[in-house]
Amino acid sequence: MSRTSNRREFLKSSALAGTGYWIAGSFAVARGRSANDKLNIGMLGVHSRGAANMDAVASENIVALCDVDENFLAEASKKHPKAKTYIDWRKMLDQKEIDAVVVSTTEHTHAPASLAAMRRGMHVYCEKPLAHTVHEARLMRETSKQMKVATQMGTQIHAGENYRRVVELIRSGAIGPVREAHSWVEQGIEGPRSRPQEIPPVPTSLRWDLWLGPAPSRPYHPCYFEKRSISWQNWWDFGNGALGDMGSHIIDLPFWALELQHPTTVEAEGPLPVRPETYPDYLTVRWEHPARGSRAPVKLTWYDGKQWPKSPEGVDLTKWHLGTMFVGDKGILVADYRRYLLLPEADFKDFKAPPPSIAPSPGHHQEWLNACKTGEPTLCNFDYSGALVEHNLLGTVAFRAGKKLQWDPENLKATNCPEADRFIRKTYRQGWECE
Repeated sequence: MSRTSNRREFLKSSALAGTGYWIAGSFAVARGRSANDKLNIGMLGVHSRGAANMDAVASENIVALCDVDENFLAEASKKHPKAKTYIDWRKMLDQKEIDAVVVSTTEHTHAPASLAAMRRGMHVYCEKPLAHTVHEARLMRETSKQMKVATQMGTQIHAGENYRRVVELIRSGAIGPVREAHSWVEQGIEGPRSRPQEIPPVPTSLRWDLWLGPAPSRPYHPCYFEKRSISWQNWWDFGNGALGDMGSHIIDLPFWALELQHPTTVEAEGPLPVRPETYPDYLTVRWEHPARGSRAPVKLTWYDGKQWPKSPEGVDLTKWHLGTMFVGDKGILVADYRRYLLLPEADFKDFKAPPPSIAPSPGHHQEWLNACKTGEPTLCNFDYSGALVEHNLLGTVAFRAGKKLQWDPENLKATNCPEADRFIRKTYRQGWECE
């Protein structure tokens, strides 16, 4: 048996069942070296977020680079000249010495690539959102636990100190039981709302068919890549708009602080008629969550496209580009990535926050690297982040189905809306299936 195969088999058999984490030191024991040994990492996507993620894990051995744009691939290869290069991630994952992969592709490829890597016993760091459909998010959760690999979704702000302090305040009861939470982002979309009719030539450096991957076959057009435009994220074929994109960061805070899981109902409102191709100009989503132990039932509402919840006295929320407002029985807490306010100010003038109880993060990427080597947990592992993304994407399902959904999480079914099934799951191009 090869060194790589032997190591992976050892790790699979010795990991903690069902936790998604390795037993501490198993990586080191299997390789017969110290836990300071460097990982062999493959990069799926090397431009933009991919380049930033590559720099963040550059302390390890970058042994493989993959991108569907040969210009981006060539640029990354200058930084890591010893790494093998690929334009098709399916071939890259067959490189035997790879221990872990970083998936920084477009949203519609996140789950197929990550699932294929995990099924080969590789650890996976995947950019947000973790999946393109509710069903994919569930597969990511289940597969990560089954394969017992170290995982992390790229919600880097989760590692920040401000989020930790807000979670501690909410859980300590600083504003009392929370029965409402509101999350928003100002982000809207610009550009065309229907499929472009012209068919320009594909850039010579881009392998368009590989970029499409599991998505339906469509002619190339630069509108999918334009900055400050509708871009690929806002086409249903490839993304889920602001909710799929920024919801992973912003709803992460109430999801974490309030220990949310599956909603009982989901409803969404946006401009009518619903456009079959693209995300709406704005979207409002409401999830109803049941009581969780001693925690009260809570209604969570999302707003995007220059919408905000009603501002409480003492703050103008329209001046906050993004954020979350927790409404408790004893007060209100408003937070974004780097600050929080307790309201009414007079009631909290002499308030003293509880001592920190959530340990500082070594860094979002470093959490994952440590988990790969030692079994130390990551906070945004695929079980947690898969549940978050599954929750969020139900909002786009409700909008596209045009009905308030009664949700059965065990069976991934809207019990009152069978027509929602086609948005919960999707059909893949042949050769790109997830199962």
